[in-house]
Amino acid sequence: MKQNYQIILEREIKKITDAKRRPRLLMHACCAPCSSYVMEYLASVFDMTMYFYNPNISPESELIFRGSELERLIHEMPLSGHVELIRAEYEHERFIEIARGMEQLPEGGERCFKCYELRLRKTAEYAKENGFEYFSTTLSISPHKNSQKLNEIGSELSEEYGIPYLFSDFKKRGGYKRSCELSAEYNLYRQNYCGCIYSKAQSIKSLSVN
Repeated sequence: MKQNYQIILEREIKKITDAKRRPRLLMHACCAPCSSYVMEYLASVFDMTMYFYNPNISPESELIFRGSELERLIHEMPLSGHVELIRAEYEHERFIEIARGMEQLPEGGERCFKCYELRLRKTAEYAKENGFEYFSTTLSISPHKNSQKLNEIGSELSEEYGIPYLFSDFKKRGGYKRSCELSAEYNLYRQNYCGCIYSKAQSIKSLSVN
């Protein structure tokens, strides 16, 4: 049965604010546009660290540029709390390994689910090792990402690592629309593919057909 993860998130935020706490949140960040609304929404509730770990992105120059855009945004946005950025190591070979045998699958399928798990596992590991109280990801803001699957993976990793996962569906309540507005306001680079070589090939193919 599908869950409304936005309502679950709102309940968790109310519980935190009623307790007058500011927990430490490690938020996996895929790019600046997706992070914009998430930071605006949550910076008043959590001490946030954006964790830029995306071994799927190729080439490395694309990864570096997306990370730089996120860093610029953090410095330029008037956020209601302090937000830090960690740029994790580039482990492209790990993505290639988990995608092996699924290279031809369409975007949004099992290859993508493996990629979600790879990035969220790394985030959970870092959160556990460094004393964060929650971990989550900005990925659910995208209408192209499977929020139900993301939250299922987050829940499983939460149990495995013993750290709460912050359930979310950030596209709800106008979140995706707001991220587009913020992207325009800060002139953010908005890529036309998720980042991996397989999604880029599919994007190019779609453009040639149209």
